Amino acid sequence: MTDNIFQTNTLPTFPRGLVRIPKTLPLRYQTPPEWAEGVLLEPLELLSDQAYLEKKAANNALEFLNLWPSAGPPDHWLSSIATIAQDETSHLKAVLKLLEKKGGVLARSHKNPYALDLRTLVRKGKGGQELADRLLVSALIEARSCERFERLAESSKDSELSKFYAGLIASENGHYQLFVDMAMKVLAPREVENRWDKLLEEEAKIIQAQASGPRIHSGTL
Repeated sequence: MTDNIFQTNTLPTFPRGLVRIPKTLPLRYQTPPEWAEGVLLEPLELLSDQAYLEKKAANNALEFLNLWPSAGPPDHWLSSIATIAQDETSHLKAVLKLLEKKGGVLARSHKNPYALDLRTLVRKGKGGQELADRLLVSALIEARSCERFERLAESSKDSELSKFYAGLIASENGHYQLFVDMAMKVLAPREVENRWDKLLEEEAKIIQAQASGPRIHSGTL
């Protein structure tokens, strides 16, 4: 386990003209460029999938609003939640606008097996451990989304899409770190680090086991 839980795997060089923020992510499995090339063959379906993910991310953040582990909210708990929810709602608006502009249609229903699989790792009924796990699972989803947006920005031949995905990277990177920081307000930092290390290993298995298709959290062919 690394001494800095926020930095392990170095990400690839970003194309000239597009700004990339994170230099490293803690993910144990790095998505190959072939994944982005495949999902970008169906860009409208991919945008529809992302719209639902942004909606769920905003709702997920708000669920933590009053779940603090003590008599009152820890420092920056409420502001962190508000920031994440506001960002995700802004992303939802942007992706729906882009989907409509490009002639796409939002699917009537949506499932995210990746997120469902991750949530099976939560230690339910364990008080602070359950809350910390929920926060860390949220951090995993944000970190993986950050990496996937970077891959899409690198691979898309549509300049509008490439800039759109590149513009999401910084906030996703910040969100995952905020969720880890919040988990450390629930359990001791060392306990969080150990749990985070284990969950990173499990996430690598889960993302690789996903079916392929035009989804942000799909597997590779």
